[in-house]
Amino acid sequence: MQRDLDYFRLLSEAKSLRIENNTKRIRLAVLADCSTKHLIVLLQVLFRRYGIHADIYEGMFNAIELEVRNPSSALYAFQPEVIVVLQSVQSLRDRFYLREDSHRFLDQAFSQLTGIWESIRSNSNALIIQSTLVDPVERFFGNYDRKVDNSLSSLVSSVNAFVISESQRRRNILLLDLESLASWVGRQHWFDERLWTVGKSLCSLEILPQAAQHIVDIVLTTKGRTVKCIVLDLDNTLWGGIVGDDGPHGIQIGAHGDGEPFFRFQSFLKELKKRGILLAVCSKNEESNARKPFQENSEMVLTLDDIVVFVANWKNKPENIRIIQQELRIGFDSIVFIDDNPFERGAVRELLPDVIVPELPEDPGEWPKTLCELNLFETTSFSSEDTKRADLYQQEVRRRALVTTCPDFDEYLRSLDMTIEVARFASRYLGRIAQLLQRSNQFNLTTRRLNETECDAIRCDTGHIPLYAVLKDRFGDHGLISIVILRPDHEGQVLSITDWLMSCRVLGRGVEDYLMNYVVEQARGINASRIEGIYIPSAKNNMVKDFYKQNGFLHAADVGGDATCWTLDLTDYVDRHLFIRPAADATHAFTIAKG
Repeated sequence: MQRDLDYFRLLSEAKSLRIENNTKRIRLAVLADCSTKHLIVLLQVLFRRYGIHADIYEGMFNAIELEVRNPSSALYAFQPEVIVVLQSVQSLRDRFYLREDSHRFLDQAFSQLTGIWESIRSNSNALIIQSTLVDPVERFFGNYDRKVDNSLSSLVSSVNAFVISESQRRRNILLLDLESLASWVGRQHWFDERLWTVGKSLCSLEILPQAAQHIVDIVLTTKGRTVKCIVLDLDNTLWGGIVGDDGPHGIQIGAHGDGEPFFRFQSFLKELKKRGILLAVCSKNEESNARKPFQENSEMVLTLDDIVVFVANWKNKPENIRIIQQELRIGFDSIVFIDDNPFERGAVRELLPDVIVPELPEDPGEWPKTLCELNLFETTSFSSEDTKRADLYQQEVRRRALVTTCPDFDEYLRSLDMTIEVARFASRYLGRIAQLLQRSNQFNLTTRRLNETECDAIRCDTGHIPLYAVLKDRFGDHGLISIVILRPDHEGQVLSITDWLMSCRVLGRGVEDYLMNYVVEQARGINASRIEGIYIPSAKNNMVKDFYKQNGFLHAADVGGDATCWTLDLTDYVDRHLFIRPAADATHAFTIAKG
């Protein structure tokens, strides 16, 4: 995987852009105090590389407040899903030169930002991507500059700290960290004062594609594109040397010496695992030899408990990655494959083209930098459940082992002692709810993507019945694993299912049957006569194409494109037999829904 972000090649690509009927679309607005003409073109090309047509609203130059404060503005008429707010340090600098009071200047900057965010929140459910400011090159006190609280660099640091703090507090704001990007490429390469003078360009044209790519990365993550698992080779990847020849204590691994790059790489992977990225092993090795370093070498950072799937044999790597993918029930495009061997990387690229295969430099000490430069681990949320993800998959291994000891599958389900909590959306779960809506692809009837602000709006809307489900069994807590959003019509005769999705980790346990019983109970509670549901096919949700049919719904109509509408007459529904019981503290379904 290599990203071609050459400015002139991207411009050349732009000339051949065509809109196809089946192309996915995103509605994006860009508001800025700098020129966005070149940026818009780059965004359209980069989105198209991922099969998405970007409808982009380009705000007027340096008129952010004017547009966001006017409820009747063209911005809101456009109905953007995402609003990018780009603010340049050059514009701030030019206002700084005209200031009368530095402290008042900072208060005004804070007030301006707050006003922008509040106005957008009041007039739109769009997600805001707010840029940070790049540190200025001007240092009027040299190295002493940051010790002066009203210097330009100190003011910029204060504004960035305010943006970061507010983004942590506000659900509808994500960060576009331009300061981090400029530090990476170097501020001397970022700024082009000639272009600022003649065209108010955010940065040099050479670097602008990288800024555009970061915007695209963030937006794609909100649409479900995210890395869930890193599949790792072992010999000369997690350690130096070959364990079959050198033995578990002869390999190169340790905090000092020749093994230090591998030690640091394992430490890097450990941190990714802590934030919710799954780690799997795919090695050409005898399995007993492959496991020994984890079991016997005290210098190893990673342990077997950090690995959710361990595959070591002499089969080819693509075949083994298929096994890992099936075991984890995730898409191939959610997998990153790391291997020091160019042949193995090439084989996976050829046979599994959806798997992300970075081209690695020879020096393993450079690998964390290479992976970070590719920005593979972009996310729009982080919850406590992310930190437990590896443990959840380890518990799943123990559950599957239990299957072999039970006489039949019903007995296996009964032995799990499953309990479920179903309740109306709660504030404490909004981060996880939005994450599941953005990431779930396979068991997802509509693949509608909602951000945290939109989820909160639905939570507060008495016209919706938004439900989450938390599953537990005797092995542990699965966490929040399903979302069902219902909407009664005005007469209360029809209950519509607008969203239904579930983590594939819990397939086959009867959760969907329990929830269907629950939905029917909701419908009966409002005296509805039927339930309606929509299925919108995607490239990944074929597994639920017959979901409604299997639950007794009848095909009612085709509703545009390939979408279909299904209806269920409540008099025809027979409750499903289940091996799941309500959690001890569960409240009656209709009371929750009406609350």
